[in-house]
Amino acid sequence: MRPHQWVKNVFVLAALVFALGEMGPDAPTAMERIVRVALAAGAFCLGASAIYLVNDVADVEEDRLHPTKCRRPIAAGEVSIAMALMASVACVAGALALAYKATPVDGDSVVIVVSVYMLSNLLYSLRLKQIVIVDAFIIALGFLLRVVAGAYAAAAPISHWILLSTLFLALFLAFCKRRAEIDLLGASAADHRKNLGQYTPQFLDQATTVLAACAIITYAMYTVDEETAAKFGADDRLVWTVPFVVFGLFRYLLLVQRQEGGGSPTKVLLGGDAAFVVNALAWGGTVLACLFFGK
Repeated sequence: MRPHQWVKNVFVLAALVFALGEMGPDAPTAMERIVRVALAAGAFCLGASAIYLVNDVADVEEDRLHPTKCRRPIAAGEVSIAMALMASVACVAGALALAYKATPVDGDSVVIVVSVYMLSNLLYSLRLKQIVIVDAFIIALGFLLRVVAGAYAAAAPISHWILLSTLFLALFLAFCKRRAEIDLLGASAADHRKNLGQYTPQFLDQATTVLAACAIITYAMYTVDEETAAKFGADDRLVWTVPFVVFGLFRYLLLVQRQEGGGSPTKVLLGGDAAFVVNALAWGGTVLACLFFGK
């Protein structure tokens, strides 16, 4: 079920964090929104685990030949396929129930967003991950849906700059993952997954460079947008968080190219690289400082 991957669902919280400035002094309303966003994040955790289980069942033979994936419980024979599929069904039911609870009265449906997320990732596991470039866009779609679900649960507007920045960041991470997989598997990469044979290190290096630049520019534009200024202060205080974003992207890109675990953003964020973790915490602290002390 890969609970360490649940850290990706912090993207569900994005709309809530950046909308706190609009919530006003009504504490119960704010708490209701926080609870709904937490439920939405829980729905994505269970939905992701449901698909991970299906993915590991579908890839069991390939995983047994992989140098690290062979240790996954299904590939290693520690969990039966029947048990994995039953657990997947239970996770789907739990995800939909939490998504229903996360949907505001007369609000946009979080259930639909979570359902689209699970369906797109199921198609990814069964077929789309074999199609070059399409695989990266399906991963990016998952991050966009997380942001949208959080906004629906919080009944908060979504900045188009945040959506663009999320898209470019997610594509950046997806192509970085492909780069790390090719480095790990070498000449046998195509034997493990057909689409890896169609990627080249040169293409992936160029793509990640372009996407990092796009993510930085769109995030910077968000920090100086008029709507952002209304939340964080008229003098664009949030712009002070841009250096942390630039450092984080550059640090992650360096880890990928030095083959130091950059293929898994969750493992890097959960302590795989101290500099990256400290920078991420500094970014979060600066955002909160701008939010609560900027006005």
